[in-house]
Amino acid sequence: MGGVSSPHSGPEAARAVSGPSPRPPAGGLWSANFRFFFSARAVAMLGDTMLPVALSAGLLGYGYSAGDIGLVMAASTACFAGFVVFGGVFADRFDARRLMIGADLVRVCSQSTAAVLFTTHQVRLWEMAVIAVVNGTCAAMFQPGVASTIVRVSTDVQGANGATRTAESIASLIGPALAGVLIGFTSTGVVFAVHASTYLTSALCLISLRLPALPPRLAAAASTFRADLAEGWREFLARTWMWSVILVWMLYMVCTIGPYTPLAAAQIIPAHGAGAYGLVNSALGAGTAVGAVCAMRVRAARPLRAGSMALFGTALMPTSVGLGLPVWAIACCVLAAGASSAYWGVNWATSVQTQVPGDILNRIHAYEVAGSIAMVPVGQALAGPASTAFGARHVLLAGGVVPLIVAATLLSIRPVRTLGRAKSATPH
Repeated sequence: MGGVSSPHSGPEAARAVSGPSPRPPAGGLWSANFRFFFSARAVAMLGDTMLPVALSAGLLGYGYSAGDIGLVMAASTACFAGFVVFGGVFADRFDARRLMIGADLVRVCSQSTAAVLFTTHQVRLWEMAVIAVVNGTCAAMFQPGVASTIVRVSTDVQGANGATRTAESIASLIGPALAGVLIGFTSTGVVFAVHASTYLTSALCLISLRLPALPPRLAAAASTFRADLAEGWREFLARTWMWSVILVWMLYMVCTIGPYTPLAAAQIIPAHGAGAYGLVNSALGAGTAVGAVCAMRVRAARPLRAGSMALFGTALMPTSVGLGLPVWAIACCVLAAGASSAYWGVNWATSVQTQVPGDILNRIHAYEVAGSIAMVPVGQALAGPASTAFGARHVLLAGGVVPLIVAATLLSIRPVRTLGRAKSATPH
């Protein structure tokens, strides 16, 4: 489609009843509303990074295997991937903030239940799987509303995305270590109780938001859930810059991101120890924080072109492990790759949030999230057979070539390369 730099060209131009989400009053990035939203996301993300450690340690302590832990985690991921599109429809049909608050409160109950189970020593695998299903479904209901809420709480959308991405990076550094300390000095049940409290904090912060009123969506009452779902898909397909990125991104997920985690762990830990692997992961978190801060400072006129150029740097992550470099060199490469990935991520999120009309933003965000994560488990599942057939290092080196292909392909797609910065992405 031509002229995609304007969100109101093409099919969406006919929308006379709605438009972009109402902008918040001017007041800089750190307005009262954004402080509440940032606090909600930062605290919840800290809890989420504690969960894998608590779940793994807790289940292993009861004699369950790594496969059992993977089953519980897969149950959550599968529900998120399967239901996030429906969450986007609900967020557009109803009040996205209330849906997010409801999802947080349900997760307070589910994680409190897990805390009680671990504290009373009555843990069964099927119960943890059910809790994971509930959490994954709630995450699917929560996530679509994030996009439309950001544009309603800040006049500086790119700055808001950069700040929240930085908080996510810091949480990934602190959360696992905090969970380990709590387990060491208290118990797994306490970690789950703390996790429940992070969702309660998130819900209270979201309740405290004072958002501008949304324009009435006149077609909502007459439309059906199925019609809204189909409309979201049509609007997603109407934006060449969006679906082409997701299509290319699937290759990146399958060939690079999916295999990297299991294969990097298998290469680094036996050779250098778990501490070295932890250092590499910490470097990744630090890198994403650096990239997010850079995205707040460096604001390109064509954000997806700049982000695509940054993606070349992500090739360093699998390549460094595949070449068997020293740990310090791998950490440096991973740090640079994390910065590159975060710079792309902030520009991509800002483009989606500022180029899409408000009444369909949640659904379109849900489609692009689903497309982004759908291929990760496929890549993880193929990592083992591929490493057996070709060798782990060769698979990692191939995964290092793919980002170069992905970045070059994105730059070759004219709607991606030429998409301009929306006015609403700039603070005013």
